[in-house]
Amino acid sequence: MNPLGHACHDHGALDAAQGSLRAVLWTALAINASMFLVEGGAGLLSRSVSLQADALDFLGDSASYGLSLLVVSRPLRWRASTALLKGFAMGLFGLWVIGATIYAATTPETPNPATMGSVGALALVANIVCAVLLFRFRSGDANMRSVWLCTRNDALGNVAVMAAATGVFASCTQWPDIAVGAILATLALTASVHVVRQALAEFRQPLPGAPS
Repeated sequence: MNPLGHACHDHGALDAAQGSLRAVLWTALAINASMFLVEGGAGLLSRSVSLQADALDFLGDSASYGLSLLVVSRPLRWRASTALLKGFAMGLFGLWVIGATIYAATTPETPNPATMGSVGALALVANIVCAVLLFRFRSGDANMRSVWLCTRNDALGNVAVMAAATGVFASCTQWPDIAVGAILATLALTASVHVVRQALAEFRQPLPGAPS
């Protein structure tokens, strides 16, 4: 067997895989950026803290996909650095949602359940599409794991928003919306810990060619 030919074959397969990943990331970026505008506007109009929190998550995911596109063909430590940045950003998002939830608990405004339910359903469809596209990349490095966790958390968050809409409609109070805000915060903080841990572990791996 010709070693050069084998190397060229491996290189071609790697380029094809990276090209496929880039196409998926661009598609997910477009979906998430669009949903940030839709859900953010709906959250403000309906006074729903869970919709606003989920919209901010779409914005964070858009930035996450953009960063992943920049480092998809970079060495592992570049990708680990990006994952570390995104992990901390996910943690900050969780803390922001906690603050927004506490603020909502001090105000008497009840969000519009019809808007919450319909926009939550649309967001769920968008995230299911992204999750299906990203599923085969979920076991990659910390950078790709952070992308997968963001998408998974979004889908879970959308289901929770729809459940909150039902609760708000049935109780005529904002408490189901507030409860979902707390759930979204917990998901973000938990995912942040997982991503930061894996990124730090990848940082500890020796560089190629370095003495062990």
